[in-house]
Amino acid sequence: MDEKSSSISHHRLLIVLLMVLLFGVIMIQYVCPSRSECHMLHHLGSWFKDGGASGSRSRGNEIQDGLQRDPYIAEDGALVRFVPRFNFTKVDLNRVVDFNIKGDDVIVFLHIQKTGGTTFGRHLVRNIQLERPCECHAGQKKCTCFRPGKKETWLFSRFSTGWSCGLHADWTELTSCVPSRMDSGEVPENLPSRNYYYITILRDPVSRYLSEWRHVQRGATWKASLHVCDGRSPTLSELPSCYSGDDWSGCSLQEFMDCPYNLANNRQTRMLADLSLVGCYNVSAMSEEERWAVLLESAKRNLRGMAFFGLTEYQRKTQYLFERTFNLEFIAPFTQLNGTRASSVEVPSETQHRILQLNRWDVELYEYARDLFLQRFQVARQQERRQARQRRQQERRRLRGRFTTKQGTQLKPTETPRQPDRHSVVTEEQHRGKADGDNVESEMLLPDWWDLDENSTMEDYMDNVEQW
Repeated sequence: MDEKSSSISHHRLLIVLLMVLLFGVIMIQYVCPSRSECHMLHHLGSWFKDGGASGSRSRGNEIQDGLQRDPYIAEDGALVRFVPRFNFTKVDLNRVVDFNIKGDDVIVFLHIQKTGGTTFGRHLVRNIQLERPCECHAGQKKCTCFRPGKKETWLFSRFSTGWSCGLHADWTELTSCVPSRMDSGEVPENLPSRNYYYITILRDPVSRYLSEWRHVQRGATWKASLHVCDGRSPTLSELPSCYSGDDWSGCSLQEFMDCPYNLANNRQTRMLADLSLVGCYNVSAMSEEERWAVLLESAKRNLRGMAFFGLTEYQRKTQYLFERTFNLEFIAPFTQLNGTRASSVEVPSETQHRILQLNRWDVELYEYARDLFLQRFQVARQQERRQARQRRQQERRRLRGRFTTKQGTQLKPTETPRQPDRHSVVTEEQHRGKADGDNVESEMLLPDWWDLDENSTMEDYMDNVEQW
């Protein structure tokens, strides 16, 4: 008797444990609906749902209900719950442009040093699905990116047109130089009306600064940069050099930080701002604090107005927003690489604090850009999910309409169809069909058990759960 009762108790305990486990799996899906967060918990939930199949990992990018099953994994260190800090308008957040590659539109890539722009620039010329792909040949630094049916480029970048406006030309240079370069071969009377879509990539200021130091330490220079502003380059007194020789190779991080003329300081803010607002490189026009405050606001304004910008730390999201903005698709997915030279540098906390001070305006700009970037991504994903949900609902309605229509045609001639009760829904199409004598093939009568609520399926419910 005791053995029998003990066996029953064990069975009950097992049942309770299984119920707790199943409840836990359900809660995982509710609390962490996206695979981009709570990564290990989702692996556990997927193992139980798929019976521990080893192929569950390979299905991370499969199409489900017209959407990818969240390819935006936590490789970019995204927050589990993103809390916006800045208020942006709908125009700022809904950034989709009508880019006409067959017309006269041009994408202009503003390449800031050490932001991963070289990798992104190669994606632009080698990794986009195009009717007429860019022609890239081994041994040549530039690719030919002509429009379909025209011998004219649609891309103004390092790997398509070269440094046509100077090495790493900034916002001030590009906006005054690009139009004249693009129209140089045109007859003045027949100048096309072009749309110029400016794009760029930003990076965490400390990582970018350290990367530039390592680059300079290895002997790199940007002497070919023109720094043109208001029609002229700066004089030597306006922009002194940090070194006297051919390059600054072998410089220590301390020497790099101690140079007051180092353009690495707050480089991203300066390159995105309109320098003519502060007298270009004439630092005597106003105080340093006032000068950088004006440049920061200008950089923020230009960044908001750009067709697109990405962040080095968010590769997959950068790819997604570019594709959605320009209605173009990349062939291969972007890869998040964290093993950069800058990441291998061990910097004491005091030195990091000094770098942050030297780049305080870049830090503020990056936080602003990151907030705008993640809000744009959140809005775009919500819109995509809403559209997919609407497609599912329309498909269910269409199938339900066919089902009810088929049932009606199967009634015998002597039978009288049952009158719909007060819960039945008669659609506008049915009224129109009766008036016109048409045989309506869409929705006829939707029974009261057919719920049209937007959460009518588990997929819809999960889509409506806040995931960002």
